[in-house]
Amino acid sequence: MAGFGAVEKFLVEYKSAMEKKLAEYKCNTNEAIQLKLVRFAEDLDNDSTTFNPEYSHQIFGDDETVFGYKGLKIILYYNAGNLSTLFRIEYASKVSENFDCVEADDVESKIREIIPPGFCTNTDDFISLLEKEVNFKPFGTLLHTYSVHNKEVGENITYEIYKADMTCTGFREYHERLQTFLMWFIETASFIDVDDERWNYFLVFEKYNKDGATLFATVGYMTVYNYYVYPDKTRPRVSQMLILPPFQGEGHGAQLFETVHRYYISSPIVLDITAEDPSESYVKLRDFVLVKLCQDLPCFSPDKLMQGFNQDMVTEAQQKLKINKQHARRVYEILRLRVTDMGDAEQSRGYRLDIKRRLIGPYKKKQRDLAKMRRCLRPEELTNQMNQIDISMQHEQLEESFQQLVSDYRRIIERLAQA
Repeated sequence: MAGFGAVEKFLVEYKSAMEKKLAEYKCNTNEAIQLKLVRFAEDLDNDSTTFNPEYSHQIFGDDETVFGYKGLKIILYYNAGNLSTLFRIEYASKVSENFDCVEADDVESKIREIIPPGFCTNTDDFISLLEKEVNFKPFGTLLHTYSVHNKEVGENITYEIYKADMTCTGFREYHERLQTFLMWFIETASFIDVDDERWNYFLVFEKYNKDGATLFATVGYMTVYNYYVYPDKTRPRVSQMLILPPFQGEGHGAQLFETVHRYYISSPIVLDITAEDPSESYVKLRDFVLVKLCQDLPCFSPDKLMQGFNQDMVTEAQQKLKINKQHARRVYEILRLRVTDMGDAEQSRGYRLDIKRRLIGPYKKKQRDLAKMRRCLRPEELTNQMNQIDISMQHEQLEESFQQLVSDYRRIIERLAQA
């Protein structure tokens, strides 16, 4: 028996040691993946131009890890304009070289699932393609040009926004490379059916100089699907929008959103413009741009704002700016906050009640549902439902929602003042 105990102890210790050893071969894929937009050959060795994904769960699972490598690097470098790609995997050691009966994850096949064929695997080929970037030109029709002051170089940088479609020569292949970024930066991203002609594509490019020539670098893009609305209208719906990380925080998202919105405003067949499952950051961006567009409309004058939300606001926002009722209501709330003296008890109370009347809608629905339950549920079932609809908790949640909304609105108002 004593001998058996010693063997059991040895096996437990051996298993623990092996698990500890194997754990050293687990890698976080958000850290292992190295992305880069390359303009100059020297960028390849410049760590400051490297950025990492925010997400990799759609490729590598919910835990965003791979097993079998130490010092893993998944290199995905793109030429800044055409997005020709260098894909290479590097690591210090691999588990199969040190352990029996354990295989490393097949990282390469997972990456190949999302990047199109034709990528480079060695640096020399990639640099050869980099030298051809001077021939790359944006796709489609120029819609808007703007500039942003760059403090580092002390000058204004010019940007251009284009509308493209799949009839543009080379755009299909370019879009296949561009859309790979969605997997790393949009949590629920998916690739679209590019054979559907109802898709519109809007692209942002930076103009820069290299050896005396003007080149273009990809900054970001938006895809919009044109839904049919009976009998003769369309409702464009924003599906995907991404500004690449090196360009974030510089106002390009607002420029792209406003340019796309103005493009659709000019179309007589567009009813209004919506978005598919918008993120919190997208909603804030949309609020900023729509308020900027609406603030000079007569229906949103200070005196009319103080009288409350009305049908004139809905009608004018829809007819002049293709903004739907829900978005017009948010515009009204932000602009009313701007003209409300929250230090004045009466004005503050009026604003608070106005917003809470809208916010309380879902809670009132729960109360109506409860009234129905009283007529058909047994006492014990009703008690269970009552516990889920705690009135005092609803008041707390309502106040929290109001305070969060006011905080978000104030940030938009501050940004408008700086625009």
